[in-house]
Amino acid sequence: MAAMETLSFASNAVSLFTYFHGYMNFSLTKSATALTNYMGTAFVLSLLAGFISDTYLSRFKTCVVFGCLQVMGYALLAVQAHLKQLRPLPCKDAASSKMNQCQSATSSQEAMLFVSLYLVALGSGGIRAALPALGADQFDESDPEEAKSLSSYFNWYTFFINIGAILGVTFIVWINTTQGWDWAFGVCSIAIAIALLFLSMGGSVYRNNVPKGSPLTRILQVLVAATRNRNLPLPNKAEELHEVHDKEAEKNEILERTDQFRFLDHAAIVRRSEDTTLSTSCVSWKMCTVTQVEETKIIVRMLPIILSTVFMNTCMAQLQTFSIQQSTTTNRKIGNFEMPASSIPVIPMLFMFILIPLYDQIFVPLARKFTGIPTGITQLQRVGVGLILSAISMAVSGIIEKHRKTAAIKHDMVDSPGPLPMSVFWIGIQYAIFGVADIFTLVGLLDFFYAESSSGMKSLGTAIWWCSFAFGYYNSTVTVNVANKVSGGWLASNNLNRDKLEYFYWLLAGLSILNFGAYLLCASWFKHKKVRVKQVDSGHTDYVEERTVK
Repeated sequence: MAAMETLSFASNAVSLFTYFHGYMNFSLTKSATALTNYMGTAFVLSLLAGFISDTYLSRFKTCVVFGCLQVMGYALLAVQAHLKQLRPLPCKDAASSKMNQCQSATSSQEAMLFVSLYLVALGSGGIRAALPALGADQFDESDPEEAKSLSSYFNWYTFFINIGAILGVTFIVWINTTQGWDWAFGVCSIAIAIALLFLSMGGSVYRNNVPKGSPLTRILQVLVAATRNRNLPLPNKAEELHEVHDKEAEKNEILERTDQFRFLDHAAIVRRSEDTTLSTSCVSWKMCTVTQVEETKIIVRMLPIILSTVFMNTCMAQLQTFSIQQSTTTNRKIGNFEMPASSIPVIPMLFMFILIPLYDQIFVPLARKFTGIPTGITQLQRVGVGLILSAISMAVSGIIEKHRKTAAIKHDMVDSPGPLPMSVFWIGIQYAIFGVADIFTLVGLLDFFYAESSSGMKSLGTAIWWCSFAFGYYNSTVTVNVANKVSGGWLASNNLNRDKLEYFYWLLAGLSILNFGAYLLCASWFKHKKVRVKQVDSGHTDYVEERTVK
């Protein structure tokens, strides 16, 4: 399911700009804005989907419902691309004698395009929020052997995402280039439909989560109750705070109290005027359980981690924009075959395709022998390694850009549109380093957010991880504009050979190092959740184990 969804999404991420500009007759600016808005919205909508999954639907049902929306969206896009009356005459196809017929898309044509496109974005957001958590739910975190398999699952989940992306930027891009956009959108719709079929075949054997109500409501109740009880003294013993210990609690885990954000502990103060025998949490806006308070603390503690990793996605955005533009100036021929510029991102994907199995099968077992940690290294250590590699990638990008410009000057091709006598695989070096960074940081974050989220907000935790991509894309726009303005025009020209792109890359490298320093502070400050696992035996619940997730 992950591979098929990514196949569709990745292919459109690298080629929709061409569709907007060349087939819907959007201007360059409007095409770029439409694409970035679509990409950002697709990631942000995962928050909505995560909320729905944790509150109303199981993760399996969320995948099915939102997958159907995605199938519908791609099908509508295919219909519009196929029927000429539903889109304008592409300017590139208009004969010189009929250029007056080359008009912008009508409001109804644009409406159909954006309705279809955002159905895809909504469906993609739902699958991205629920699918990783659905797979991870099949492992028991309290079992040491299954805990090892859980970490391995996230590696292989990313591996299949990578396979889908490789097929998307090669096979699907080839289809829309040679067979037409209607065929490309149609194949995407069929791919998601087939994935839904296979996912549904296992529906009867999955471990399915039971929605525990709105996590946002539980968080708001803690904030309100803590404010109301702010003048009440905190008890000396944590056991005196309100918690539910009977079987009616319908909870899979009890969270132990932590010392951070003590103000929020006021929400769990037992009020004499309240009925403390209630067996479900979140029933009052005046008194909450310790577990509910800790859920709120988890979200607060996650925010600095996610914010300190957003900048890596800002760097990633440059590889999808400026680096692709760099590749158009190089020699992309491999024998008699010329690699399309939009397929250049396949280079880091191929590195990840090779390195993820090596990481999972060789590095993790070897590191486990030295550290004793089931995952080889902790999730936060893994993220930190990736952040360092992303800074190195930006520094190397600047060096390679300097080399590319030197080649342009040497061969007197500064203003020449022709390809430089320089292989595109020079650009592939920066992609390769960033691909390794992805293996560490992105997979580490996915594992981290699932592990640290409470059982009632696993999908929401996964959605927060996806939102870091959206924030990275949005921050990229701000960073480019500010850097260009403050520098006096590093990127002001439409000619890369005359721009100062290498300075911009080195700026990103420096900012990445500062960002890594901020991340180290956030990671050292972070406190992992403490879980008391329940064991049900002979109709009653015993608290037999306390474990700290790391």
